[in-house]
Amino acid sequence: MAQSSLDLSREFAGRRALVTGGSRGIGAAVAQRLLDAGATVVVTARSRHAETPAGATFVEGDLGSEAGAKAIGAEALAALGGLDILVNNAGATRVHLPNSEAISDAEWVESLNVNFLSAVRLTYSVLPTLREGTSASILNVSSGGVLPFGGPVAHYGAAKAALNSFTRSLAKELAPARIRVNIVTPGPVTTPGGDAGREVLTRALGLTHEAFFARVPLGRPGRAAEVAEMIAFLVSPRGEWITGHNYYVDGGQAEL
Repeated sequence: MAQSSLDLSREFAGRRALVTGGSRGIGAAVAQRLLDAGATVVVTARSRHAETPAGATFVEGDLGSEAGAKAIGAEALAALGGLDILVNNAGATRVHLPNSEAISDAEWVESLNVNFLSAVRLTYSVLPTLREGTSASILNVSSGGVLPFGGPVAHYGAAKAALNSFTRSLAKELAPARIRVNIVTPGPVTTPGGDAGREVLTRALGLTHEAFFARVPLGRPGRAAEVAEMIAFLVSPRGEWITGHNYYVDGGQAEL
């Protein structure tokens, strides 16, 4: 069998990327994947962690307000000198037991703020710069890993559903400008935030970790690098004819 001549080692050379929630977990894996292929990368989060890629410029900030998003966008653009790739990965949730009735009004608002509006704010903050390019890409990270558990994380699921709808609308709106917009929906992935949430759920449901992951057809949790690989494909030249779609990286959980 002939070997492929496709060389991905410098695929992102000359490309400039901003990754939110990039200090650890999936965001850090995405940033590292882009760096490894030649991109110049800014990561932003509320704080730096040991996982934060050393090769990326770190911008500390909070996307919880319009002013915060604008400040992050301005600092990132100044560091990068432009922008080709935006990965909206920032997100967080708290598990509320026993069901959605335990979720306060303030928690509903906070979830929408962190998991949906943060992406909206930053997208519009940097959109004029993305329009200056000829092949820009926006990638929004959704979530499917907690959704089968419903009530205790209903506020998180609702916020991610809003993000999915926003993504599809934005893809149609920005297609004439050659800006592609897609979603990646990870299943249960081993990350600091995901692990903490699953620990609460498994204890509440009386499940072992083995029983929890038995629900995944491939029988194991995902790795952040596996999600990053899909994201890298979608924001790369290999994905230049793909926009407005949601790609599941979940070990088959969504399909069965």
